Amino acid sequence: MALEHAILVSLLEKPGSGYELARRFERSIGYFWTATHQQIYRVLKRMEGDGLLQVREVAQQGRPDKKEYSVAGPGRAALSRWLHEPVEPESIRHELAVKIRGAAFDDPAALISEVERHREAHSDRLAHYLSGEQRDFTGPEAPRPHDTRQELQHVVLRGGIAYERMTIAWLDDVLATLHRLGAAPPGS
Repeated sequence: MALEHAILVSLLEKPGSGYELARRFERSIGYFWTATHQQIYRVLKRMEGDGLLQVREVAQQGRPDKKEYSVAGPGRAALSRWLHEPVEPESIRHELAVKIRGAAFDDPAALISEVERHREAHSDRLAHYLSGEQRDFTGPEAPRPHDTRQELQHVVLRGGIAYERMTIAWLDDVLATLHRLGAAPPGS
């Protein structure tokens, strides 16, 4: 997937400025497709030049005018073509998993604090996802009824929740293993 596709999806969900788009990437899309502010602005400019986006100037009080981006017809067509193309299943590159395997050649207990740090980060992300799910989809204040866009956003969020739960369970297993190996006499 190219960054362009993530931008098209986000702008179809809600038009916005480059800054607003970058903030959305930090809050939601960025959990499964990351991009820096510089990358987003560079791609927005290119997409505008390619006719994929429409831009309008929005006057602001006490601040410089901003550009608000929305998807143009050719942008919708590009997204539609991409949606109909097959994608390959992803391969996982997991540096921590390589470190865990490498611990067999050093002190496995030395990785405990690093694995605990990863577990905390995944627990924080899970809490963020669950809070968002409660706010946007399942809680008493969540909008009802859900439309197609909301249903698809929710199914992606549920995938993120499942992934974080699976990762936390795996990290708990890793920690138990590292603690057990750390307590074992060397060479056993």
